[in-house]
Amino acid sequence: MVREGLIPTLLGTAVTGVALATRIPDVKKRGIQRNEIGTMIATGLVGFGLAHIVLGSIDLIQER
Repeated sequence: MVREGLIPTLLGTAVTGVALATRIPDVKKRGIQRNEIGTMIATGLVGFGLAHIVLGSIDLIQER
């Protein structure tokens, strides 16, 4: 049986990891440009992933 909150936590970790992994090479090469659409999308994905991690972690802690 899967504990409540584990799936959102894992989903958030995966989304955050993918978003960061796709942006690291660009940031190293060119730096961050504020008006670039890819940067805005990656930032949104990181926020989405972090929100899932936080909410899933809260569920895991409350279940104990």
